[in-house]
Amino acid sequence: MFKFLKIAFRVIWAVCMIVSCVTFGVVYGWQRHGWMGAIALGFVGLVAGTFLGYSPEFLLQILHVM
Repeated sequence: MFKFLKIAFRVIWAVCMIVSCVTFGVVYGWQRHGWMGAIALGFVGLVAGTFLGYSPEFLLQILHVM
């Protein structure tokens, strides 16, 4: 049961991080640079969201350094 909850949490975490990073990248790119910026920064958000979604500890380490 605990293993299932851990896997479910990781899947939910990864999906939330990827969606939020892509959304932020697209909105920021659209406001500053138009279509090309939305596409480019959406892709950057996808890559960043993948790294942040891989491990919640990674995000906490980044926040701790700041």
